[in-house]
Amino acid sequence: MVSARNPPRYVCVIGAGPSGLVAARELRKEGHTVVVVEQNHDVGGQWLYEPKVEGEDPLGKGKALNVHSSMYESLRLTSPREIMGFTDFPFLIKKGRDTRRFPGHKELLLYLKDFCEWFGLREMIRFNTRVEYVGMLDYGEFGKDLRWVVETRAKDSDKVVSEVFDAVVVATGHYSQPRLPSIKGMSAWRRKQMHSHLYRVPEPFRDQVVVVVGNSLSGQDISMELVNVAKEIHLSSKSLHVSEGLSKVISKHDNLHLHPIIECLHEDGRVELVDGSWVIADTIIYCTGYSYSFPFLDTKGAVAVDDDRVGPLYEHTFPPNLAPSLSFIGIPRKIIGFPFFESQAKWIAQLLSGKRTLPSKDEMMKSIQEFYKAREAASIPKHNTHDIAEFEYCDKYADFVGFPHLEEWRKELCISALVNSDVNLETYRDCYDDEDLLQVANESPHFTQLEPEAFCSL
Repeated sequence: MVSARNPPRYVCVIGAGPSGLVAARELRKEGHTVVVVEQNHDVGGQWLYEPKVEGEDPLGKGKALNVHSSMYESLRLTSPREIMGFTDFPFLIKKGRDTRRFPGHKELLLYLKDFCEWFGLREMIRFNTRVEYVGMLDYGEFGKDLRWVVETRAKDSDKVVSEVFDAVVVATGHYSQPRLPSIKGMSAWRRKQMHSHLYRVPEPFRDQVVVVVGNSLSGQDISMELVNVAKEIHLSSKSLHVSEGLSKVISKHDNLHLHPIIECLHEDGRVELVDGSWVIADTIIYCTGYSYSFPFLDTKGAVAVDDDRVGPLYEHTFPPNLAPSLSFIGIPRKIIGFPFFESQAKWIAQLLSGKRTLPSKDEMMKSIQEFYKAREAASIPKHNTHDIAEFEYCDKYADFVGFPHLEEWRKELCISALVNSDVNLETYRDCYDDEDLLQVANESPHFTQLEPEAFCSL
């Protein structure tokens, strides 16, 4: 729905990762004045690798972690670069950089820096500044006259600066606050326990017996890296029915073993499993995922995190009671992220400018409840509320703002990579047979829209 235009808004975007950067660009495009608050020294968010993790709680139990990035040194993309770029800024191969289809994390950071430079976003960003508090200045009428107090503190400063904004966009990501299992004996186990959030390199685990909890992408990656240095790796998984690719890896390495989940931990170092077997371990690494966390945000109960369900949020973006002045970008998981963040950013920016309007509060709440019921009927746990895992939803979302649907080649390349990784876990990033799809992608308007000479001048 389209309505009359509003005056430009003064908007605070929290976070200068992919979602925050594209939000800043779209907001400015709509004429809004934008301030991006970023706690680190540069753009990138999760992709700004931080090797120094000393001093952090190894299980990440602190309320506000100093280390935001969960990247380990050897991490490479799990999706091909062709599908990763924003719609108007392709993730091109650049001479002298990491030219692999599945490059390392540094290459994606360089892409984000290029994006920032190309669109002149850096001038809007306040670096080395942490958001301490975000709260409503007053309540006002639904959808009108609601403003926000944002309190920030510069690094190495005790001074808190308070500022009032017309709107706040939360773009802090969801791969920083460790999610831990509840295992009997965790607090009594005297040896080293850590979350993968703080794993960086394999060398500290040389000649150790390591238990890796969680058969996720990070659990598999870290286990495969540790086989070259650790004495034994015991991968504890909820299911012993593993992919063909992981089966190949386990059969190849004599020191890598698959186990069911942990029953309990003992003070003497024993890790007892539900099948009655046990191992004596030096270290346990929990690759058990991440939780949504917004310790700075005070909405008087309008938005809460309940078992990793952030809500209520209309279409994972707007709390009905506070929309559109408060929004979240980047909450959904298991999607092709960058184009989706871009469509969210356009919707937020156009709602604030008045080009579009939201349904009524009651209609939004009804839509949210119907979504929750559908998830429950499909036996999807609450903590997976924001795991989308379907292209159809991304296209439906794009329709809200007249954003183009995902290209078929982008969808097909995504599926091709997933299928290949399922069968060839160790080699899928370097060996693939989707060259025909790749050619279609490279000849598409997405990759031919920029003059190569102009882009290479960055």
